[in-house]
Amino acid sequence: MPQAVTHVLIPIILLSIFRHIYQKRTGKKFHLQYVLIGGLAGIIPDLDIPIFWIMNYFGYSYEQIHRTFLHTIFIPIIFLALALISKYTIKKKIGRNKLSITIILLLCAFGSIMHLILDGTLAGYITPFYPLSNVQIGTGFPLNIWPEPMAIFFLATLDGVLFILWILYLEIKHKISDFI
Repeated sequence: MPQAVTHVLIPIILLSIFRHIYQKRTGKKFHLQYVLIGGLAGIIPDLDIPIFWIMNYFGYSYEQIHRTFLHTIFIPIIFLALALISKYTIKKKIGRNKLSITIILLLCAFGSIMHLILDGTLAGYITPFYPLSNVQIGTGFPLNIWPEPMAIFFLATLDGVLFILWILYLEIKHKISDFI
């Protein structure tokens, strides 16, 4: 399965592109904190891994916990529903940049759905309607091309390449070395 760096960086990259286009077209600000939140939300479905560490003491296996409840389409739907509710009920902004709770919840939905898409395309299959259905969706890639050790090596390499490209982008675009 894609590693944490990929699950964080893909939403960050997509949201950075969106941010650039949005600000250019509308002239409105889209805070960088939103980009960060969307990226971090990309690991929400993998919160079942720390849950496994706890449930392991009660006899549950990794397969019984990981890629079950949190790897379903229901998680992004819950975030979308909460965003819709908050749009009409919560007017308060949070933080010094006055971030919208509704947008934060939408970003959580976006990060979660990106996680599912990545797992479905780069980690075999997902069971998006678990526990209602055991139907699996996915490409089987890279396991259908390479044996498991090679597939894992590919995903680790993807993590490293994405990370290096992201750091280079930050240096070229935002001169992050000025902050070191």
